[in-house]
Amino acid sequence: MSRLHLAIDILGKLVAFDTTSKNSNLGLIRYVQDYLAQYDIETTLFYDETGEKANLLATIGPKDVPGIVLSGHTDVVPALEKGWVSPAFDMTERDGKLFGRGTADMKGFAACALALIPELVKQDLAIPFHLCLSYDEEVGCLGVGSMVEHLAKIDHPPRLAVIGEPTEMKVINGQKGKYSMRVTVTGTAGHSSFAPDHVNAIEYASRAIALISDVAREIETNGPFDPDFTVPHSTMLTTTISGGTATNVTPDSCEFTFEIRHLPDHDAAAVIDNIKTRITQTLDAEMKAREADTGFEWEEIFHYPGMGDCTDAESFALVRNIIDEVSGKVSYGSEGGIFEKQGNIPSIICGPGSITQAHKRNEFVEISQLDECLAFLEKLGHQAVKTPS
Repeated sequence: MSRLHLAIDILGKLVAFDTTSKNSNLGLIRYVQDYLAQYDIETTLFYDETGEKANLLATIGPKDVPGIVLSGHTDVVPALEKGWVSPAFDMTERDGKLFGRGTADMKGFAACALALIPELVKQDLAIPFHLCLSYDEEVGCLGVGSMVEHLAKIDHPPRLAVIGEPTEMKVINGQKGKYSMRVTVTGTAGHSSFAPDHVNAIEYASRAIALISDVAREIETNGPFDPDFTVPHSTMLTTTISGGTATNVTPDSCEFTFEIRHLPDHDAAAVIDNIKTRITQTLDAEMKAREADTGFEWEEIFHYPGMGDCTDAESFALVRNIIDEVSGKVSYGSEGGIFEKQGNIPSIICGPGSITQAHKRNEFVEISQLDECLAFLEKLGHQAVKTPS
């Protein structure tokens, strides 16, 4: 079986595991363990608190020198959209494309990395490859941290991480970080005909949302800016809202969420703290002056850091020798910032498929993209081979 056909075969098996983030990923992880065991490669698992999900780490090559991370997440978004032409978890080939949930985002990269294993184990590697497969990336990059912490503490931490998110095999040298926040507003209920006697939670929530929107426009106008990003400044917006019980009842509760996607060097926590302070001193104080048990409650749902530019790092030469052009920075998230900030591992994003195919019905990756990814990984592997003395 050719390397490309092996990658396609593996991808079909990976897609068949419904690893939607709400589900366990252990079926897929066990499959990868069994596959690697054929080549006498040991694996280490890092479980979540429930024991139903795990990260997988496997090292190919020597362990006494810094190596290269090949990183991919195993979870996918739900495939509930109407209009799938073929079953989402039964990969189908049509017109040179492989359709199925996760083909692009991002099991295609994992399949290519696994397809390269038979060649890597035959080579006398000077530096190791660390295969890292994580859980719960799609719900906030929640899983990979335990594995990154482990890598940061080994005697010879990795020198570079390649995050295989779909970039059409272009090198991405930066990504934004993200904070996701939930705000609960508590007012007082009563018959709406006596509305002035009550504290309307939805109205106070709407005033807070307007303030958040004002701050977002200030950032859009005043920066900071980085023109290399697809959107050159941090963005902030309200994403969900719910509240009230009936049309004739003054609402005593309202909940909304908002996010800020921030440039790597923009202090998003300070922006959120400033918003909280302004609302506490004005809207919250106004509510409590009317009724002591009312007001705002704040909860961080998750956050992950941005990924900075590592093109000046010595280890980036490993990639520059293969792909000359750096294609810029992206506004979506990945685990690259965690490898960089938490693990002190310079990181890039580069993988097969297009981000425009992610999170939508009839997701696909072009077979030619898998072939291009395999060629990239092969060249990376050649650089890791010992040169004759």
